[in-house]
Amino acid sequence: MSKFELYLQNHPTDTVIVVDDLASTMAAAIVTKKQSITLAHISAGTRSFDINMPKEINRLVIDGLSDILFTAGFSNNSIANKEGAELSKVYMVGNILIDNIRYNKSRREHLSFDVITETKHLNLQAHRYIVFTLNRKALLSDKENLTRMLTALISSTGDTIVIAPLRGEAVRTIKSLDIELGDRFKFINPLSYLEFGYITEHALGIVTDSGNVAEEATFNGVPCITLNSYTEHIETVKQGTNVLVGESPEKLASELRKMVSGEWKISSLPDRWDGRSAERIISILIEHHRV
Repeated sequence: MSKFELYLQNHPTDTVIVVDDLASTMAAAIVTKKQSITLAHISAGTRSFDINMPKEINRLVIDGLSDILFTAGFSNNSIANKEGAELSKVYMVGNILIDNIRYNKSRREHLSFDVITETKHLNLQAHRYIVFTLNRKALLSDKENLTRMLTALISSTGDTIVIAPLRGEAVRTIKSLDIELGDRFKFINPLSYLEFGYITEHALGIVTDSGNVAEEATFNGVPCITLNSYTEHIETVKQGTNVLVGESPEKLASELRKMVSGEWKISSLPDRWDGRSAERIISILIEHHRV
């Protein structure tokens, strides 16, 4: 914080743009306002409504300090307004994450299952496999329920291969469980951003506890089951391909059967999730400084 403060004192700055909800984002926001500089927040209005989450506190502080709030959707706008943000400060620009997918589309075109080291030995076919990711501590720590969840996953996917690009802790936890995963459940090492984007884009479906993965699935039109009871972007559920099952094995099994049988809900792209959020942000910032 002290070094960023020194930087701002030595470099005339019109606006500082901060992104998302990390501790470093909050630190930069606090320093910016102490220097009386305009603060703009990308991904504003995002809430889990769980004050025990450190990131939730970061979000409240950053939004409270911000002069310009760039939101991803109508629900985020509503949250920002309810918390006292003036309408003139809040701009729905769409999901900046989608810009990244769109920008990198051409960089993924050279990829294939045979090129990616972790998948070339699996003989995968597009839309014939499910991607499974797991990272939430709440899920990993409750081994009894995790066993039930994985049992539901294996028993409800028929002959469909499940690809699991998991990190060390998740792999160790799953392997410690008293459960027979079978030959269709394939552990692979974590993938690069582009490789992971390729296998999720071409999947039959995704089972995840990641909100960002669910957002990408909505943009790509891929059925997605989220192992959580809430999402920061409810548009992925109301309009997109996402379904929330919490930590319920029964709900997971029910939705998986729909996924593998091709009975998934009809979805659409949320408003302004078109990969042009950055263009809107730049336009608004230019107009703001003209005024």
